[in-house]
Amino acid sequence: MRSAIEEFLKTFKLQDKLNETKVLHSWEKIVGTMVAKHTSNLSIRKKVLFVKVDSAALRSELLFAREKIISALNKEAGTSTIEDIVFN
Repeated sequence: MRSAIEEFLKTFKLQDKLNETKVLHSWEKIVGTMVAKHTSNLSIRKKVLFVKVDSAALRSELLFAREKIISALNKEAGTSTIEDIVFN
């Protein structure tokens, strides 16, 4: 059964979208509830995660933690889904 699902995802090129969805759903788990409350409009395009941040101070802190966040998100997805994060 599992191999049939994997073949389906591969055939219809849905695996990347599934991995992106895993990343988006794990955002709060990775960054914490407090940070997640101050971020919105998460989207992924060409392996870049775009995040709107409502605080300049928080944006600065997230920039310092960018590599750690990318690593944690990719670990959660089980693959290298995100290569960069842009904080707006």
